[in-house]
Amino acid sequence: MNFYPIFWKEMMLIRKKPWRFFASSLVMPVLYLVTFGWGLGRGMNIGGGRYLEFVLPGILALSAMNNSFGPVSTSLNISKLYTKTIEEVLVSPVSPWDIALGRTLTGLVRGMFSALTLLCVGLASGVHVHMTVHFFSILALTAFCFGAAGVAAAMVAHSHEDMSNFNSFFIIPMSFLAGTFFSPDSMPEPIRSFILVYPLTHASLLLRSLSAGNSPAMGSLLVLAAYTVMFFYLAVGMVKRSARS
Repeated sequence: MNFYPIFWKEMMLIRKKPWRFFASSLVMPVLYLVTFGWGLGRGMNIGGGRYLEFVLPGILALSAMNNSFGPVSTSLNISKLYTKTIEEVLVSPVSPWDIALGRTLTGLVRGMFSALTLLCVGLASGVHVHMTVHFFSILALTAFCFGAAGVAAAMVAHSHEDMSNFNSFFIIPMSFLAGTFFSPDSMPEPIRSFILVYPLTHASLLLRSLSAGNSPAMGSLLVLAAYTVMFFYLAVGMVKRSARS
């Protein structure tokens, strides 16, 4: 349970400013929902259903990604480069596994909170979503995956510019290309194959399938699980390297 104090410290910071946390978690997903779901997609049908019902699961995955990766990576990057508080944790009798897990669980909570709040907004708008245990499990797995990616990226980055480059070349392209607002099947090769490399693509496909009441594709589930394991092991490895340096 050595990871718990690290996790609890971050939760206490959120508790001090709950409304700021609530607003920052919800503003971008709601903008995407209004722009693409209620604006551009108004009156559109995909696969016999409304576009809003098609796009909402993708935006839920996008929300889980942004709100797990962004705050975790930014907070850890600042504590590493400026406040130097991460050094106090690294020299304490806490293993790299616990440090990585505590920070990643913070991303899990942030991502799930944002996605569930957005889900409530979608349901209030009349969007039908078939909610099951598997649906929420995939949502949690997505948040954990990108929370771990945020820890790894922050420990690798040597400056804020490095973090900015990571967002520019990885997060932002994935936000728009990973099947969030369209089906990857509508894209020609080799773009379709390139899109299927992204972990967010498989999170969107899984949530979209489950929200329609269908069974999840095992291939997408295995890919998302593999990315989660890879990112977490990379996060642990980067924490170990920082502890040794």
